[in-house]
Amino acid sequence: MNGHDFIRMVEAGAHRLTTNAERVNALNVFPVPDGDTGTNMNLTLTSGVEELRRRPSDHLGKAAEALAKGLLMGARGNSGVILSQLFRGFAKAVSDLPSANAQQVAAAFQNGVDMAYKAVVKPVEGTILTVAKEAARQGVQTAKRQPDVAVVIAELLDKAKEALAKTPDMLPVLKQVGVVDSGGQGLVYIYEGFVSVLDMEEEAPAEEPADMPYVAFGAVQPLEETLEPAATPLDFTGHERVQAKLATEDIEFGYCTEFMVTLNPGKLNGRKFDEAMFREELSAFGDSLLVVADDDLVKVHIHAEFPGSVMNLAQNYGDLSRIKIENMRDQHTHLLMEEAGPSGAVAALAKATHLLDAARELELGEPSVPAANDPSRQLKPYGFVAVSAGEGISGIFGSLGVDRILHGGQTMNPSTEDIVRAVSEVEARTVFVLPNNSNIILAAQQAVELVEDKQVVVIPSKSIPQGIAAVIAFQEEAAPEENIGEMEQALQQVQAGQITHAVRDTQMDGIDIKEGDYIGIHNGRIVSSAPDLVDSCKKLIDSMLDAGAEIVTLYTGADAVQEQTEELVGYVEQTYQEVEVEVQDGGQPLYYYIISAE
Repeated sequence: MNGHDFIRMVEAGAHRLTTNAERVNALNVFPVPDGDTGTNMNLTLTSGVEELRRRPSDHLGKAAEALAKGLLMGARGNSGVILSQLFRGFAKAVSDLPSANAQQVAAAFQNGVDMAYKAVVKPVEGTILTVAKEAARQGVQTAKRQPDVAVVIAELLDKAKEALAKTPDMLPVLKQVGVVDSGGQGLVYIYEGFVSVLDMEEEAPAEEPADMPYVAFGAVQPLEETLEPAATPLDFTGHERVQAKLATEDIEFGYCTEFMVTLNPGKLNGRKFDEAMFREELSAFGDSLLVVADDDLVKVHIHAEFPGSVMNLAQNYGDLSRIKIENMRDQHTHLLMEEAGPSGAVAALAKATHLLDAARELELGEPSVPAANDPSRQLKPYGFVAVSAGEGISGIFGSLGVDRILHGGQTMNPSTEDIVRAVSEVEARTVFVLPNNSNIILAAQQAVELVEDKQVVVIPSKSIPQGIAAVIAFQEEAAPEENIGEMEQALQQVQAGQITHAVRDTQMDGIDIKEGDYIGIHNGRIVSSAPDLVDSCKKLIDSMLDAGAEIVTLYTGADAVQEQTEELVGYVEQTYQEVEVEVQDGGQPLYYYIISAE
């Protein structure tokens, strides 16, 4: 197998997965409307394929390295991160090989499994990890007696299918619902694409029984896997509506500038590329700087006043591509106009026009380079990045002092690259990251490895209530280690609940669930199901308050009804007279209420 063969395999695997992503999405063990293992894996693999197409090579090691880099930066969700690690290990095993024989290919698959298991703190059998492990093990055994790479990968696929069918025997929750793991199913689709190319067969959707069971990896956390068309881009807008509190004239560096640098040895004059020095040189031109170097390719993101000066400097190191420049003052003006509505739009536009004219006059003059060690831009001790869904919840995080808020949209998890970028934009020596979703924790932990100029700490919050509790527990004057302990302890002291609707009939934990019922989920476990939303919510609240609590907070979703909210508040006040109840506008999609009890 050479690089050309590998590229064809990966493209076929990606096509096969894309074709079946919605099938994988719909196969969540929880009957909630937000299962997205297929979307996360599809977006992750698509990122890898794009990088592979930018750097095609007949050299197997170079092609595999390009794929691994694209997967690493585009990884979304647990399933996406694990997929990226599988092929990162594969790439490392073949890094020096222009082509590989059957035993070398099998060893590379095994190395990928080893790396993926190391990436997961507590590996769980009966998931995509098990499918990959059993498949790789079979590949190694087959390669000892069979020199044909196509035969090795075909038997690897057969073993993957066999392992997938056994996943319900390894995870009780899968057996209870009668389904298999969807992360493993996604991997099987990818391997099917591989085999279709090696067998020189035209890829066609496999005929499968309509009632074939599936389950989403990690689905025991109901807010983790979410459904979205694969083409929908991630909505990353910093504080989004919280930005409306910022005045346009406060934007010091007005152009969000991104580009790739392909390092050119001729321009380096024999010098080895020094990433730290390059980053220091660029820092003089603006803020929110991100530099990620991977062999001969460097990705740059910076907020600058003179993008041309930034790119002129970068051209001293190599050739530029994928250039994107956005006028942030113009973007902010539109945001202010949306916030102001028709009555305030004219005033906002007039003010912004004056500021933009002044900025254009400044651009015509000589660009001034801000001092890299300007005291006014010294780093503060601590900063926060949080993942959120819903403008109300984002506003709460902003009011609590969170610096950057990642909006995954209704059903999209942020990628590793999105998290790295957000961290880079926080001007602090230590940045705490709150995933607020267990399906994002791995991507956040992977981002830690890519940030070199500051300490990054992931507080493993699995829900919005946990994230809010962690921020409240933070003490500015405390040492980092003390804050980590306090925030992690706060995670254990909050109960989290959600109310959504069932998308299919099923039975879980002894509860009969009908499609369309309103289901209550307490710390990842379904505790109520009823055709009436208020009735189901009352049962959820009873479950959450069984061990006692002092305060209950209802975060109303985008589809919450005021009358029902008032009825729930009255229920808590009358039934639990010692408990204080608060209502906050969350604005989150899919979930009518997110509830915290502390």
